[in-house]
Amino acid sequence: MPERDLIRAFQGIVGARGGRLLRGSGDDAAVTRAEGVVVTSIDSVVDGVHFERSTHSPGDIGHKALARGLSDLAAMGAEPGEAYAALAAPADLGESDALEMVRAMEELAVATGTAIAGGDVTAGPVLSIAVSVNGWAGSEHELAYRDGARPGDLLGVTGELGGAAAGLLLLRGLETALAAAERDALILRHLRPEPRLAAGRALALAGASAMIDLSDGLAADAQHIAEASGVAVEVRLEALPVAAGVEAVAEAAGRDPFELAAAGGDDYELLLTVAPERREAIEAAARSAGAWVRWLGRVGPGAGVVLVGPGGAPVALAGFEHL
Repeated sequence: MPERDLIRAFQGIVGARGGRLLRGSGDDAAVTRAEGVVVTSIDSVVDGVHFERSTHSPGDIGHKALARGLSDLAAMGAEPGEAYAALAAPADLGESDALEMVRAMEELAVATGTAIAGGDVTAGPVLSIAVSVNGWAGSEHELAYRDGARPGDLLGVTGELGGAAAGLLLLRGLETALAAAERDALILRHLRPEPRLAAGRALALAGASAMIDLSDGLAADAQHIAEASGVAVEVRLEALPVAAGVEAVAEAAGRDPFELAAAGGDDYELLLTVAPERREAIEAAARSAGAWVRWLGRVGPGAGVVLVGPGGAPVALAGFEHL
C-alpha cells in the first residue's frame, strides 16, 4: 500500500479522546490544550532486541510499543494523554500486519484513555516503533520522581514479578509440566504488558516518595532510584511476590525463581518508596486502583542496591542492559 494510503488507513483506526486533543493526525503537527504540567516520555521497540517476529504477532508488537511508553507515565503518577508513533517498516511487513499493529495500539489507547494523536511511517531495515507519550498532572507536586527516596523509607512493589521472563522462556520453547492456563498467562504477561496507570496515579497522590516502573528488572531499576536519591536500597528476595508458574519454569530452565523475579525484566510493575507513616495510605490507594503493594525492604544511608537472599547473604544479580 502506498504511504499516503497506509496513513489514511491508520487515521481511520485511531480516535480522539480525553478532551485535550484539538487537532490530531492529518496536519503537520498535533494541537493539544495545555492543562497543568505535561509529562513526556519516548520509548522504542526494535525487532531482535525487544521482540521477535517469530514469537510476537503484529498486534503484540503494537501493544507492547505503546504499553512501554504509558508505563513511564504510570511511574511518574501522571494521567495519560496523547501518544505519537513512528513506524519503521521493513520490506516484508505486509499491509495487514501494519494495520493489526495499529489496531492493537488503539485498543490499548481506548482502555487507558489515551489519544493516538499522530506519527510517522518510513522504510527501515528492521521493524521498529518509536512511541512518544504525553501525560498530565495538575502540578509538578502531584508527581513521583526517582530522586525522592530517603533513609528510613519502606520499599514496595505492585503486583507479581517474574511472569514476563518466564513467559519469554516458554515462547522460546522451554518445556514444562505447567497447566495450559498457567502457561498461557505467563506468555501473555510477556506479550501484552499492562501499564499500571491507575495505580501509579493513586500512589503518587498518596505520598510515594520515589517510583519507577520495572522494565529492566527490579535489580537494575532499584539501582536507578538509589543513584538518583543518593541512598542505599536493600531488597529481601524472599519477600518478592513471584508470579504463579514462575517456580516451575525456573526449575525447568535450571535457574533460581528469584533470578527471574528480580532480574528478568518486562514486568512493568511499579517499584516505590514511602515514609513509614504513609504505609497505610499507600496500601489504601493501591486498593482503590485495583492493585496491592508487597513490602520488600528498606532505604538506608549509603549507595547502591543490596539483594539479600533467603539465608541473609548478599546475592549478585543484574537486570537488562540496552547497550
